[in-house]
Amino acid sequence: MSGVATVDPQDKVRADVSKTYARAIEKTKASEGCCAKTSCCGSSSAATANVEAIGYGIDEVAELPADAVVNSFGCGNPLAFSGVKAGDTVLDLGSGAGLDLLIARKKVGEAGRVIGVDMTDAMIDRARANIARAGYTNVEVRKGIIEQLPVESGTVDWVISNCVINLSPDKPRVFAEIARVLKPGGQMSVSDIVAKDLPWWARKSMSLYASCIGGAISEEAYFAGLEKAGLSDVRVKERMIYDREQIDAFVTDMLPKFLGPAACVLQGLIQPVLSRIGARIAGNIWSAKFTAAKPA
Repeated sequence: MSGVATVDPQDKVRADVSKTYARAIEKTKASEGCCAKTSCCGSSSAATANVEAIGYGIDEVAELPADAVVNSFGCGNPLAFSGVKAGDTVLDLGSGAGLDLLIARKKVGEAGRVIGVDMTDAMIDRARANIARAGYTNVEVRKGIIEQLPVESGTVDWVISNCVINLSPDKPRVFAEIARVLKPGGQMSVSDIVAKDLPWWARKSMSLYASCIGGAISEEAYFAGLEKAGLSDVRVKERMIYDREQIDAFVTDMLPKFLGPAACVLQGLIQPVLSRIGARIAGNIWSAKFTAAKPA
């Protein structure tokens, strides 16, 4: 019908993900203390335990603004053993509240540069506030999408990302952008969720998509996408395959961040549903740390 605007499906996915994470970052503080007997509710101690479980050292996060730690939605530590050194330029795709930006800044020092890109205004505001609290002047956050990075070609030593690329509706374009912005000889270190043989309903669920499950591709597809983009020496350095209990805990942990205090009231009612989800997809989802390089 003429005169009726059409919505790009990819833009809709991005808008839905952005709204979900904008709500999540606002709900995290509201959910503090709502489940006193669990570790799901965004307290500083619970958040430190959570980031430690996915590969961060206590010493890495101890001196960082608590807000950056509490509002981390990662699945690994892309900077662990990455080789980032003083003076490097690091780009973080989907930088969120800034946890990895701040850790990267510790590695690159005053002579280096750290850039974050995020599409969600609430996340950008939080990251900028956390950067200011840390007193860093060579860390910046730019608004944009990871399929079209607001970064000049061939200017970055390292691209990092933490559980974000799985959310993209156009992953081949993301891989091409990584290759474009890297300097010759530049490297990538990305922690992300991958999956195989997910049931159709998991692929169709926006809640599972926003929880980093529904949009995850296979490890083989990840390899192929990076290599097609022109990157070489693609490897998986670490894997953590999620069993049923871990999937239950992962989804349950996300509820307070997305729903706030209401999640604690609803948790008992929806736990049986979450358990069935965990049983169906256990063993088919894992976090992986991918590394690759742009040929010199």
